[in-house]
Amino acid sequence: MKEIALHILDIAQNSVAAGAAHVDITLAEEGGDIALTIADDGRGMSPELLATVSDPFTTTRTTRKRGLGLPLLRLTAEQTGGGLAIESAVGKGTTVEARFRADHIDCPPVGDLAGTVTLLVQGAPELELVYTHRVGRGEFRLDTRDLRKELGEDISLAEPEVALWLRDYIQEQERLLREENKGMNT
Repeated sequence: MKEIALHILDIAQNSVAAGAAHVDITLAEEGGDIALTIADDGRGMSPELLATVSDPFTTTRTTRKRGLGLPLLRLTAEQTGGGLAIESAVGKGTTVEARFRADHIDCPPVGDLAGTVTLLVQGAPELELVYTHRVGRGEFRLDTRDLRKELGEDISLAEPEVALWLRDYIQEQERLLREENKGMNT
C-alpha cells in the first residue's frame, strides 16, 4: 500500500467485519516516528490465530486464501526500521500498533486521512469511531458520537451531504494541525 491512510482503511474495515461497535484510530507524528494505533471492541482473535495473523497465508476470509492487510502493514513498518504489535482476546477486541521511522526512505506518506476517515464513517454510520491525529504538541480529535449529537437522530452520517462536509472539515483541521506544528518548530 502506498499510503499509511490505506493501511488504516484496511485494518479498520477488518474491525467492522469483526463486529466492532467502537474503533479508536490514533496517528501520532512525533520526533522521527509515526505511530499508528487502531483498537476495537470486536470479536477478537484466539491465541492460535493471533500467533499466525501476520503470515500472508493466514486468513479468516472465505473469498480468498491470503490475508494481506496485517502482513503488508508489518512489512511496511519493518522496512522503515519500525515494527508491528498486535494484542487480541476473544470477545474483547484487538489492538494493532505500527511504528514507522518517518525519516526513512521507505516510509510511505501519511496520505488522504480525510478521505479515509470519511469513507469509514459513511460506510459504517452506526460505528462509534474516534479518530485522533497528533503532530508534535498539536492534536485534532473527531468522535462520531459528538457528530450524531450535533446532527440529531434524523440525519445519518451516511448522507452524502454529511460525508462531503465531514471530508472538508477533516481536511481543514489537518491543514491547521500541520500549520500549527510548523509554527512551533520555527
